[in-house]
Amino acid sequence: MRLPPDSLAHALSLAAAALGKLRQGTALPQAIDAVCQGQAAPVRGAVQDLAYRATRWLGSTDWLIRTLIPRPPAEGAANLLRVALAQLLDEPLPYAPFTVVDQTVTAASADPKLSHGKGMINGVLRRFLREQQALVANMQADLPAATNYPMWWIDAVRSAYPEAWQSILAAGNRRPPMVLRVNPRRIAVDAYLARLAEAGIDAQRIGEQAVRLARAVPVAELPGFADGDVSVQDAGAQLAATLLDVAPGQRVLDACAAPGGKTGHLLELADGLDVTALESDAARAVRITENLARLSQTATLCVGDAAKPDTWWDGRPFDRILADVPCSAAGIVRRHPDIRWLRRPADLKALAGLQRDIVRALWACLKPGGKLVYVTCSIFPTEGEDQARWFERHLEDAIRLHAPGQLLPVSPDAAQASGFDAGASPLPLDHDGFFYAVFQKRP
Repeated sequence: MRLPPDSLAHALSLAAAALGKLRQGTALPQAIDAVCQGQAAPVRGAVQDLAYRATRWLGSTDWLIRTLIPRPPAEGAANLLRVALAQLLDEPLPYAPFTVVDQTVTAASADPKLSHGKGMINGVLRRFLREQQALVANMQADLPAATNYPMWWIDAVRSAYPEAWQSILAAGNRRPPMVLRVNPRRIAVDAYLARLAEAGIDAQRIGEQAVRLARAVPVAELPGFADGDVSVQDAGAQLAATLLDVAPGQRVLDACAAPGGKTGHLLELADGLDVTALESDAARAVRITENLARLSQTATLCVGDAAKPDTWWDGRPFDRILADVPCSAAGIVRRHPDIRWLRRPADLKALAGLQRDIVRALWACLKPGGKLVYVTCSIFPTEGEDQARWFERHLEDAIRLHAPGQLLPVSPDAAQASGFDAGASPLPLDHDGFFYAVFQKRP
């Protein structure tokens, strides 16, 4: 039985296949790419939506499957159930419940490996709908099911933020806002807000150059996007370039630069910058060139390991270095919900060692009097404040300057409850989780 390509059943089947790849260790975007080869753009969009919802609800759906099915089902059937149950749990409901049940059973019927289990799938979904209120209530006693995070992640966040851990975890389950960075070389923020209003797009200013849209829209609908008037960048991420405090004529290194958002932002902030964009992954480095071309900007592109400057550095010291280092990405799980399921506790220790290796190596490339900004998109202290204190002790001639420190993806009230001064953040509305520290090398 061949499923119509525009049917929900077809999209459910592909989303289940993507979820299967995720559970085998593939990042969700790559998993979706793999199963959607040759599919039309609308189909890919539907699969992406279904798969991301399923990933956000993975703790809950795993609990439901364990509760509702006496013996573990085959992985293919389980993944199809995970995707379907997530659509029934999400709010607001993306589809009518009877449509989800019908199309999930249709998807199972069309797959020779699943057709024998279509009765079980139908029974599980219908039982969930009958008993949903009681099941969801009982689920709250199981923290991974209630929060949709693995237990080690919950423990780490609770240990670091005992008063705000629930708010932080909840923030990671919300859909992120679409935030733009207005290019001051092209247009003033107020003028761009007026253009958005003319286009019927509701937005408000939330930072020096940051504009938050009331609802996400395709970039093709953004006035001036193709001309470089704006870029899509989280408000928290926009602090990196401004904290670097660049001035005309300076030699600047953007380490770990792909996909180039921060590189472009640096070039928007001052004339005559000599910017080197460093990236270890040659394929990702191509994205830097593409993004800079849209902004009509250029930088020197280097493919190399930031921890090994002898393989790419010409020996001329930099006035400014942006060290946006590899990390757990725990601060951006609302945009990348698969991260929580792919990471393991051992990753944090390994990443901490890599972060130290990179910053120590880059410190030798910095001029006396120069500044280095250390950035992670993480909420774990082992990648934030713990590292900053280590750098203070181990970087020769380092002076730690004022910086926002830990930015939490929660409301200011929740941040204050966790012991952080929410006023340290210059951003009035929600943003992803970042850590910022600034160091100056003694002249």
